[in-house]
Amino acid sequence: MAATDPLPDPDRLEGAPHPRETRAFFGHADQQAEFLRAFNSGRLHHAWMLTGPKGVGKATLAWRLARFLLATPEADGGMFAAPPPDSLELPDSHPVARRLLQLAEPRHFLLRRGPNDKETALSQVISVDEVRKMKSFFALTAADGGRRTAIIDAVDEMNPAAANALLKLLEEPPPNVTLFLIAHQPARLLPTIRSRCRELRLTPLAPQDLADALTQAGGDIAPQDRTALAELSGGSVGEAFRLTNLDGLKLYTALTRLFSTLPRLDRPQALALADLAAAKGAAETFDLIVTLIDLFLARLARCGTTGQTPPEAAPHEAQLLHRLAPHPLAARAWADLAQSLSSRARRGKAVNLDPAALLMDMLLKVDETAGSLALR
Repeated sequence: MAATDPLPDPDRLEGAPHPRETRAFFGHADQQAEFLRAFNSGRLHHAWMLTGPKGVGKATLAWRLARFLLATPEADGGMFAAPPPDSLELPDSHPVARRLLQLAEPRHFLLRRGPNDKETALSQVISVDEVRKMKSFFALTAADGGRRTAIIDAVDEMNPAAANALLKLLEEPPPNVTLFLIAHQPARLLPTIRSRCRELRLTPLAPQDLADALTQAGGDIAPQDRTALAELSGGSVGEAFRLTNLDGLKLYTALTRLFSTLPRLDRPQALALADLAAAKGAAETFDLIVTLIDLFLARLARCGTTGQTPPEAAPHEAQLLHRLAPHPLAARAWADLAQSLSSRARRGKAVNLDPAALLMDMLLKVDETAGSLALR
């Protein structure tokens, strides 16, 4: 990246609209209703933690809630007061919606990773300086004395000093301020931060909601691929977007075709897959293949444990899962292998091992496990 190039948004999925630009919202009706009930009761919590897997809509919902709060006038309790709102919807033409879209709303603060010290790239963490900017922002009096909001995307990315500074703000919240904390892995946060927030847990999207959200984000999904994409993405729009852009469904089909040759792995097929992952500029493809192998092993373990197959994500997958994981003993072996391969992949990538060799080694380990299970 040239020094004059603008830095990318740290909270935007590459190639997709920013969450603040996403107007239609799919799924999560219960979570929206919970927030609306709290608002209408007059007991709105000052901090809301939006949790759940990456890509299921946490940031999009946070922007939706902030728009609603900033645009909805405070009830005066008079006889002619407007009835309580029954929806979070806000027209695109509303001044608040337009200002938030342009990051020009004076009553809203967006806390996210900033540039590094040399301003040549994004920092890997949210620093304490960024949190101090937010605290200074709220120290100022709002122009109209009304509500103010902030979105922290994502609180997982804070370094320890930033997390402690945020905790102090949560302990002594400014008046009329509502914070929305986006957390992908809340268990890693300080317990004191979690305890001072009300949680809205978002779950994976259903296939139809996922397809609609992906279409809005600019992805293209055929009707017959909806179930497979929902299975492989875990109901995450972000992951579905990655799968779509990198031909993930085709890669997973190729993997299951290869694994159908177990326990006598088809070496030419395996080498072709390894060469694909090692091609120039194919780092993302390599990462995706590793992810798909881990996912296949997890599906094997679940099938062996429960005796039930998930909806198929590739042709003839159910038959393959039953054959390779017919009982809980096999499930345990596949689960152990998944953990081992994940560690090997991380170590191999850290020391810059040849991607083709690393992937081939992983495939041979899968073959070895299948062979040992066939002898039992």
